[in-house]
Amino acid sequence: MDKIEVAPIVKWVGGKRQLIKDIKPLIPESIETYYEPFVGGGAVLFEIQPNVAIINDYNHELINTYNVIKDNVHGLIDDLKSHVYDKEYFYKIRALDREPGYDKLSAIKRASRLLYLNKTCFNGLYRVNSKGQFNSPFGSYTNPNIVNEEGLMAVSRYFNENIIVAKTGDFEAAVKDADSGDFVYFDPPYDPVSKSANFTAYSKIGFSREDQIRLRDLCVALEKKGVKFLLSNASTDFINEIYKGFNITEVGASRAINSNGAKRQKVKEVLVSNY
Repeated sequence: MDKIEVAPIVKWVGGKRQLIKDIKPLIPESIETYYEPFVGGGAVLFEIQPNVAIINDYNHELINTYNVIKDNVHGLIDDLKSHVYDKEYFYKIRALDREPGYDKLSAIKRASRLLYLNKTCFNGLYRVNSKGQFNSPFGSYTNPNIVNEEGLMAVSRYFNENIIVAKTGDFEAAVKDADSGDFVYFDPPYDPVSKSANFTAYSKIGFSREDQIRLRDLCVALEKKGVKFLLSNASTDFINEIYKGFNITEVGASRAINSNGAKRQKVKEVLVSNY
C-alpha cells in the first residue's frame, strides 16, 4: 500500500521533525511490529508509517486525542469548528481541567480542547503543572490553524488502514510483548544539559535519572530478546556513560527551548542503537 501524506498534528516538546534526516537511515528495513513508548507528536511514526505499531505516551490526554482521531475524526473536526481565537475564550477553555466534572467531558471534547490549546497557546507547546493542569499562556498569532481538517483526516486514514494500537502508561509496560523481529524507537524526556534546562513538563510525572537508568536496563533486556532499538537523548556525560557499549552517534538539532528565538542554538543529541 502506498504511503499517504501524513504529518504530526500537535507540536510537542522534543518533536523529532528536525532529526528525521538522521533517524530515518537508521530504521531497520524489515519490522514486524513497531513500538514507540514515548510517541509525543509522532514525527518518526508518521514518517516511516509502519503497518503494525503499538504507540504509547504517559500523557493520557494525548493518547485520547489519537484514539478520537482514529475512531471519530468527523466528530472531532465538527467540535474544533466551534472554537474561537480569543484570549478570554482561551483561558476559559484552559481552565476546564481545574474545574469539577472535567473527567466527565466526552473524549471528543477533551481531544478538541487539547488541539485548540496546542494551536493557540504561547509557542504552541503542551505543558502542564505538577497537578497535571495545562498552564501554557495565550499566544499571539495572526491566523492559527485551529481546524487542520486535511491533516486530521490523513492521520485518521493512516490509523485505520493499518494496525495501530495507542496506549497510555509506563514505557516498560508498552514494550512488554516486543520480541525478535520487532523494533522499538525510544524518545524519552531528555536528560537536562543544565539545571535550568529540564523541559519535560508534558505530563505531571517527571522523568528522573533513575528513570533514565531504568530505560537503559530495559534496552539491555530488549537486546537479550533479539529486539532492535533506537534511542534519542541529549548528549550529556551521563547518557554517554550509561549507554557505553551500544552504538552512539552524535547529531545536532535546533531546539525551541528558549522563548527568545535569537537565543536558540544547536543542542547536541545522541542516537543510540544495538545494531
